[in-house]
Amino acid sequence: MAGFHTKTFLKHDDYMTPDYAWKNVKEFIPKGKVVWEPFFGDGTSGHILTELGFRVIHTEEDFFKNDKGEVIVSNPPFSKKKEVFTRLKELGKPFMMICPSSMLNTQYIRNLFGNDENPLQIIIPRTRIHFQKLVNGEVPENWGSRCNFDCFYYCWKMNLPRDIVWLGDDAEKK
Repeated sequence: MAGFHTKTFLKHDDYMTPDYAWKNVKEFIPKGKVVWEPFFGDGTSGHILTELGFRVIHTEEDFFKNDKGEVIVSNPPFSKKKEVFTRLKELGKPFMMICPSSMLNTQYIRNLFGNDENPLQIIIPRTRIHFQKLVNGEVPENWGSRCNFDCFYYCWKMNLPRDIVWLGDDAEKK
């Protein structure tokens, strides 16, 4: 059995979203609305969303102390999922967040959105999203950029055509 030593494990939340992850869902992000990408990372998500034709606010600021844009689109730090989704609900704006699929089974998501008049909607990618890991702003040596878990796009007030949208084979061209 493999060992897991918590003393040697370092938690990092700096996983950058590849461009294809945003290209795959661009049709579901409202046109003409100002998009706030509140989690800066290395800055690429904001550039990608801008290249896709969206007006984007993407600055290095504290998400929990700011309120910008009309729609929030991001890949938040997974270690702060509960706090992020609580804040998103408080803001009351439409959002699309990339987070692990297992989050759907948590009590905090059930409590936040289970009885909401606006149901939480999910976009399920055809394949796993392979994020780029950064540690202190650099890609670690031997990083293979293969994600070992599935992620969904969690959406609220985005008016998707269905509550569960499965992306097709043609959507994910890398």
